[in-house]
Amino acid sequence: MSRRTSTDGRERAQLVLVTAAVIAVALVPMALSYHQLGYHDDVAASAEPVANGEDVERALDRAVQASATRHDGEYTWDERAAAVDAFEETFAGYVDEIESARVERGVVYRITANETAAQRWVEANCPRGPNREFGPCESFGGVVVQERAGETVVVAVSTDVRVTTDWGERWVTRVWRV
Repeated sequence: MSRRTSTDGRERAQLVLVTAAVIAVALVPMALSYHQLGYHDDVAASAEPVANGEDVERALDRAVQASATRHDGEYTWDERAAAVDAFEETFAGYVDEIESARVERGVVYRITANETAAQRWVEANCPRGPNREFGPCESFGGVVVQERAGETVVVAVSTDVRVTTDWGERWVTRVWRV
C-alpha cells in the first residue's frame, strides 16, 4: 500500500490553481471578443430601412445646433446676411454627410430649406411688443435670425426632408429651434 504524503496534497492543490488560472486567462480574450462583437438590447434592428425620418431628425438636430452656435458673436445685426451665409456654409457640410449616410442601404435623404415654414415660425414665435427681451427676427431662405445685444443669432432653421426607400417616399417639414 502506498501512503500519501502531505506534499502530494499540496502539489494537487497547486495544479488545480494553475489550471484555474490558465482557464481564466483563456476566458479573458473570449469575454473581450463577446463584448466588442456582442449584441446590445437597445439597438433597433430591422430588415426594412427606417423610412419615417426619425433617424435623420436626430442627425439634423445636432447639425443645426452645431452650425448655429459655431458663429455666435461673430456678426453684428447689420451683418445678418453674412451670418446666414456662414451658417449655411457650415450646415451644408453636415447636410452632405446626412444625405449620403444610408445610400448603400437603399435610403436616400434630400434636405432642402423651407422659407414658408420659417416665415410662419417668425410670425408665431418671435416676441413682439415694447417689453420684448430681444430684437426683431428675420428669415433668410429658411434660416431665422434674431438681433440679440446687437449681434445676429440663428434661432431657428426650417427644412423639408424627403426620405426615399424601396418602400416609398415620405416628406417631413420641421422647424429646428436653436
